[in-house]
Amino acid sequence: MSSKRLLSGGQAVVEALRGERVEHVFGLIGSATMELFDALYDAKDIRFLDVRDERSGTHMADGYARARGRTGVIIAGQNGPGATNLATGLAQAKAAYSPVLALAGSLSTSHVYRDAFQEVDQETMFRPITKRTWTVPSIARVQEMMLEAFRNTMTPRQGPVLLNLPRDVLAQSAEFETLPPPQSYRVGNAPAAGEEILEQAVELLCGARRPLILAGGGIKNTAGDAPVLALAEALGAPIVTSAGHGDAVPFSHRLNMGQTGPRGNPLASKLAREADVILALGTRLGFNSTFYSYEHLNRDAALIHVELEPCAIGRYFPVALGVWADAATVARQLCAMVEKRQLQDEAKTWGEAGERARAAYLLERDEAAVTDADLIQPSGLFKTLRDVLPKDAAITLDAGTLCLQATDALNYWQPRSLFTPLDFGLVGFSFACGLGVKLACPDRPVVSLMGDGGFGMTIGELSTAVAHNIHTVTLVLNNGCWGAEKAYQRDFFQGRYIGADIASPRFDQVAELYGAKGYRAVNLPEVKEALAEALSREAPAVIDVAMDPDALFSFRRDSFAHRGG
Repeated sequence: MSSKRLLSGGQAVVEALRGERVEHVFGLIGSATMELFDALYDAKDIRFLDVRDERSGTHMADGYARARGRTGVIIAGQNGPGATNLATGLAQAKAAYSPVLALAGSLSTSHVYRDAFQEVDQETMFRPITKRTWTVPSIARVQEMMLEAFRNTMTPRQGPVLLNLPRDVLAQSAEFETLPPPQSYRVGNAPAAGEEILEQAVELLCGARRPLILAGGGIKNTAGDAPVLALAEALGAPIVTSAGHGDAVPFSHRLNMGQTGPRGNPLASKLAREADVILALGTRLGFNSTFYSYEHLNRDAALIHVELEPCAIGRYFPVALGVWADAATVARQLCAMVEKRQLQDEAKTWGEAGERARAAYLLERDEAAVTDADLIQPSGLFKTLRDVLPKDAAITLDAGTLCLQATDALNYWQPRSLFTPLDFGLVGFSFACGLGVKLACPDRPVVSLMGDGGFGMTIGELSTAVAHNIHTVTLVLNNGCWGAEKAYQRDFFQGRYIGADIASPRFDQVAELYGAKGYRAVNLPEVKEALAEALSREAPAVIDVAMDPDALFSFRRDSFAHRGG
């Protein structure tokens, strides 16, 4: 008996989604993909979340993918403008190595290169900002290319894929075989390191007087914190984390010193400058962690660089040893070997000094917080959030001066608790990302921090949150300006402000008009009260927080060194 089924192109796409156990799909409908959406209508096991803009829908899929550890799906129903709206979100996902699958409506194949209505060369446009981009050439190959797209999103190193779906292909019908299970075309276990190179690494680590572990996204995204903590304890080595991955290991661990580099804290950066052996696990040692300089790394340290992406090893900093393997797996292998070896006496002293310095730094951070000023200061706000946020909270951040200050000022108690734009530095990311994170982790509180400018970019997704009962809490840190740029104009351009100040409505009142809960906080007790109430409500909530407009900070001072600031 034949296992073939007659399916339209749209139905074939949905069956491929089903085969991949997809539970949530984000998207905005369009005439180019009506057959696909009509097939989704019958797919009661797939929840479709209609968004107001394809860009923010892509951020939702991105947040979902990062939090869930599986592919997030976004559909741009219309070719041309519907597809082009995906660009910012996909560029963001690529910078984060986030497994996002974008399905884009496309012209009928007979109309290509004829200046047809809403025609754009979508393949050429998206190739630089995706891991891979294709167009389905015929009805017979719909499911083949869907499976290949999913495989590409999840294959190391993960990333976004765009698949163009021509409207005539979706409308045609063909017979399709039953789909194979995903494990039949998936990569198996991540690679381990060979014995010889592990022995070399152990020699370096056990001979170190000041060993340091630098954990990055390769640890966080695989929930590989347990072997890293075990290795750190075996070595007595402090752990620092790369920028945007402060949740790679739990905040509570005594050896976790926080995020290093220009986006991190002084203690973590000091340790990275003093270490004589640095074990970099699952990190590119990229821009936000290093600025590609030795300002935050010891030039003379022996660098052991463990990465799943071979081209990342030694790309920015020469290595003493490059290990092409899965970082968490290597940590587990090294731990078993280090436990049998003799360590340097100085290494124990170094680790214990790090623990004392951590305790002193955290105490100083709390004591230095400004909590009694007339206007809310960032340090006071972050201390309040540290005091009241639940330990299982997932926190999403935007770019911008206030959110960048929050990167290492909040506490992340478990992996996959911190979601940021990373090296793409995107404003307008956090709120939409938080909606995706909440759908991936419905039992966890999700708190999103944004500036007033960034929230204004994506405020329309309050409709999505309300319509689909996605209960996140968004704190709009409202200082009435584009803070980072205003700080640069203040510090390097003699206060010649242009385009820096912005006017917005009361965001708490706007939230209420959308059907969400709205709160206004002009002091820290009101922030605490509003946050506690918002977290207890089964509704999307927005807290408009009145920040001191002068509490600005120039993060990229290096960019303006030529101006003598």
